[in-house]
Amino acid sequence: MKLLHVDSSALGVHSVSRGLTAAVVAEFKNNHADLEVVYRDLAAAPLAHWTPVADAADPASIEANRVMDEFLAADVVVLGAPMYNFGIPSTLKAWIDRIAVAGKTFRYTANGPEGLVGDKRLIVASSRGGIYSQGTPAAGLDFQENYLRAVFAFLGINEIEFVRAEGVAMSADHKDVAVQGALAGVGSLLRKAA
Repeated sequence: MKLLHVDSSALGVHSVSRGLTAAVVAEFKNNHADLEVVYRDLAAAPLAHWTPVADAADPASIEANRVMDEFLAADVVVLGAPMYNFGIPSTLKAWIDRIAVAGKTFRYTANGPEGLVGDKRLIVASSRGGIYSQGTPAAGLDFQENYLRAVFAFLGINEIEFVRAEGVAMSADHKDVAVQGALAGVGSLLRKAA
């Protein structure tokens, strides 16, 4: 089994989403002896924002091909996605721009767009300073999870799961409860896969 582990938080050791992705990957390692993990840190090694590249030998084109190959080879993608200003980090958007490519991960047909990578499982570790989940007053400001659900469904991935810690900036106590609640859900992801 191949797992692609992607982190995008700029907060380093203070990142909640990085802690959550590490916990998810550790659970997979504990339960799958044959697991092969590829790691990409979009904060430490950010991708340039997308621009058209005509030369296949250009370093940006070579890196874009590497990103696509990592994504296509993965059976499971564990994606760290903190909420920044109601959306995702720009580094994560730059990565998505490398994997959302017509003819490779989706295509246009007479009946509309068709995703081509439906054989993957996506687990998103979502962290948010406030509370934006469905049914809360700020739910309409969630352009993070809604965007991720939409773009990966567009690529054909229907198995999208979220491990979420909300309200982590509200207080130290609330952060602890939110993180522990998210971590408690990690084991159930693996039981679901068994």
